[in-house]
Amino acid sequence: MTVFITGTLLLLFSGVPGLFGRSSPTGGERTALTLLLGGALLGTGGVIAALKHPAEASLTLPWAVPGGDFSLAIDPISACFLFPVFLIAALGAVYALGYWPHRSNPENGRKLRLFYGLIAGSLALVLTAHNSLLFLAAWEIMALAGFFLVTTEEKYLETRRAGFIYLTCAHTGTLALFALFILLEQNLGSFTFPAPAALDDNSGPASAIFLLALFGFGIKAGLTPLHIWLPGAHAAAPSHISAFLSGVMIKSGIYGLVRICSFFAAPPAWWGMTVLTLGVISGVLGVAFAIAQHDIKRLLAYHSVENIGIIAIGLGAALLGKTYDQPLLTALGLAGALLHVINHGLFKSLLFLGAGAVIHATGTREIEHYGGLLRGLPLTGIAFLGGAVAICGLPPLNGFVSEWLIYLGLFHALEGATLLPRLSLFAIPALAMIGGLALACFVKVFGIAFLGAPRTPAAAHAHEAPASMLWPMGLLLTCCLLIGLWPGALLPLLGQAASLWSGETPPVPLLTKYAPAAALSWSALGLFLLLAGAACGLRLGLRKASPRVSTWGCGYPLPTARMQYTASSFGALLVDLFRWGLRPDRHGGETQGLLPDAAEFSCHTPDTILDRGVIPFCRRAIRLFGRLRAVVQNGSTSFYLLYVALALAALLTLATLSRG
Repeated sequence: MTVFITGTLLLLFSGVPGLFGRSSPTGGERTALTLLLGGALLGTGGVIAALKHPAEASLTLPWAVPGGDFSLAIDPISACFLFPVFLIAALGAVYALGYWPHRSNPENGRKLRLFYGLIAGSLALVLTAHNSLLFLAAWEIMALAGFFLVTTEEKYLETRRAGFIYLTCAHTGTLALFALFILLEQNLGSFTFPAPAALDDNSGPASAIFLLALFGFGIKAGLTPLHIWLPGAHAAAPSHISAFLSGVMIKSGIYGLVRICSFFAAPPAWWGMTVLTLGVISGVLGVAFAIAQHDIKRLLAYHSVENIGIIAIGLGAALLGKTYDQPLLTALGLAGALLHVINHGLFKSLLFLGAGAVIHATGTREIEHYGGLLRGLPLTGIAFLGGAVAICGLPPLNGFVSEWLIYLGLFHALEGATLLPRLSLFAIPALAMIGGLALACFVKVFGIAFLGAPRTPAAAHAHEAPASMLWPMGLLLTCCLLIGLWPGALLPLLGQAASLWSGETPPVPLLTKYAPAAALSWSALGLFLLLAGAACGLRLGLRKASPRVSTWGCGYPLPTARMQYTASSFGALLVDLFRWGLRPDRHGGETQGLLPDAAEFSCHTPDTILDRGVIPFCRRAIRLFGRLRAVVQNGSTSFYLLYVALALAALLTLATLSRG
């Protein structure tokens, strides 16, 4: 724990030295990078040591704050979340040297590095806190640091809007967590977290605790319909910040749900069905919204909603297994969910870093302005393609393995003797649909952005990213490939986490029996196809060079960039299928007559819940309270005295009733 705490402190204060080096041309970015890399290494080493020596994996110290002790602990559940935090924080800091150098961003470079270290360190505290007050303090630091990171470019109206929506949602969720931990304290008599399976499942507060956790942590995770802050915040932040927010920060919401649910031995069946249903809704609508996007970062942000839905499907299946005493369903569901937490952190960070390299080269987030980027950015293109294969759940990369575990758990529900676990089978076609839609989306993204002919001069003259941006992408791609080819390396950790969460005997033999064999065979087949494709490409590359020509245009000799598919036209059919939920805005595009005049067409898909629900409701509420204020606060002293008298009468009435 000493090593872990030292690493966490280095993360927290890595950006502080830069505040005192105002005359330095680099703004202390090298110092911040050194401290952050050191903190990540020490933190990772501390987690590994804690897993090897569980007796030394906790720390309890007295502190002046009433409500328990300063308590930290590392266990297999928190370790599944901590490893991605340290890795992605370190790689993001290296990536920033080329993407967000201080010499190009002197007005906000110090601010970004300060809050980047704060969010990484506070997130490590959130994942290890075993006291409610410490958890909430670290949670609030993480939320505020996230706000300042999202608003790094605060000069833009879109950025400020995204930041304040994020802040509003974050503190709305925090209010629910305050109520949650108050109920826990009333049940336990202490703010210290209880042991797994220590609470009564059938009491009234248990359901209230679950619902508050689902709301408070669901906002942070981005579960539909609580995801409204996520697309704007991920799009507005710098790309390496988006990678951290999507790759690890939103998983703190999943961690909170997993931790709270572990306190109950046999939760009611409706808990699991609720989480499972929300997961299906988030997965399907998240990927549908992604297909409709033209902004590459908003597109990736909606895929975060989709993958949070996949994680929730696994967690819901595990809850049902816990309810109906099906150890294999519990082990496979939770192991799949936790492995997808790790996998999503890797491939989503890779995709955001790849998108950042594209934006760095072209100066725009609009997919319609790309085209032919694979010629100028071959290494970035390969890395982005690897991330796309992983997020679609295709072998031999890591996304396939975690989704395979969830599939196995859902199919195992057929063996249950009761009906309700079998109802989880509706998630199987939904999970398959999510994978198919994700594949269609990334065919669109990669095809429009990296293939074909350049659509703009910026795309035609795009250049490869510097080495400081390429190395983090390469390492993340390597991790995705290693987990996909050797999933058994993580099974002991996942088995220990499932055992701790369920309170059952270690389910590692169950995972070893059911999980890796088929997944490994599919991954081996995928690797063979990948190597065969690489060999064919190498053979073609070694042939005599042919003259470079434009992309073939179906035999037409004079193609132009305007004749290519656009992102809108490519996804139009799928967007129409989900028109009931997406409700896109379309303008123009209609022509009349045999020789029509020039026409224009545009399509925009706003977030249905935020832009068509929450914001109009808030505007109406503001107008209503504005009228009410004009009546109530009319400047008349007589009215104000009447308000005081009415308030006193109400208080006296309440006091009388309470005594009676």
